[in-house]
Amino acid sequence: MLDPPAFAKDRRSQGRAIAGYKEVNLRAMQLLAPGGLLFTASCSHHMHRGDFFAMLAAAAADAGRRLQLVEIRGAAADHPELVTVPETGYLKAALLRALD
Repeated sequence: MLDPPAFAKDRRSQGRAIAGYKEVNLRAMQLLAPGGLLFTASCSHHMHRGDFFAMLAAAAADAGRRLQLVEIRGAAADHPELVTVPETGYLKAALLRALD
């Protein structure tokens, strides 16, 4: 399970944050046993969902791993995401299974 702090504190740090999230996930993916599960998350609203999943794909490619996306998660119902307030979509998470 990976639940790092919000690496992207503001828009300017987004590039460094993506690199940091990628490094943490890459290392976890390298350690993951075949058939193992990895739950990984980002709590930074400056890390957009598309960037989060692109980062996971890049980390998997660099790790030489085939990972199945088992589930996509976000905040619980008691923390609603409002379409007019993008900051409320801060939490994104993925459950991945190693296929190799």
